[in-house]
Amino acid sequence: MIKSKKLSHFSKINHGFFNRNGGVSNGIYKSLNCGIGSNDKKINVKKNLKIVNKKLGSKSKEIFLVKQFHSNKFIYLDNNSNIKNRSIAADAIVTEKKGMPIAVLTADCVPILIYDDHREMIAAIHAGWRGAYKGIVQKVIQFMLKKGCKPKNIVAAIGPAISKKNYEVQLEFKKRFIKKNKKNTKFFTTTKKMINFDLKGYVKSQIQSNLISKIDLIDIDTFDPKNNFFSARKSLKLKNDDYGRNISVIMIN
Repeated sequence: MIKSKKLSHFSKINHGFFNRNGGVSNGIYKSLNCGIGSNDKKINVKKNLKIVNKKLGSKSKEIFLVKQFHSNKFIYLDNNSNIKNRSIAADAIVTEKKGMPIAVLTADCVPILIYDDHREMIAAIHAGWRGAYKGIVQKVIQFMLKKGCKPKNIVAAIGPAISKKNYEVQLEFKKRFIKKNKKNTKFFTTTKKMINFDLKGYVKSQIQSNLISKIDLIDIDTFDPKNNFFSARKSLKLKNDDYGRNISVIMIN
């Protein structure tokens, strides 16, 4: 379990970015696969989620997840919410409920965990290029601000994700981002052989655009085998027919 140094300052929350170590799954899912939507045995995934829940120190029966689909949709859970786990399609969760861990699943995309220590509100965001392009990060932060959070009190941790050097894209991909905003050029490196995209840098800039300065960017590449994370791009390169998912979780104690 990897922790954000900035989020670790707060005793009122627990959090963690998990790689593939410490679970019960086998084969290409070895071992802490938390992807309930993967083709792994459901019984193993459920056991893995329980392992994460225990490591987090949670007394909740389960970790709250949504059905992610690379969107800009998010769900808000207030103290009276009674929504069934994984019953809603979204890519981020915002809550102030205590004792309920919320999480997102990734396999190269960017996981973001957010906490406002004055408002005591947390968020977990799954930001792949599509979700980030569509504004999932801004939408969640703007919602939190409307709910009484303040930029000076917000801490955002950007978890392990694919690095720029391993994120090759096509020219049409780059053109799409430049068309949206010419300043997005800075997130691309172009050579004669390839174009690379800095997804983590792009996400960080979106957080900063909301005047948030307390940002912890955990510089770990999910594509690099030595870090032992599930990676969709690595699995594609190895010609595997599926891949596991890493989990990033946060909870108000």
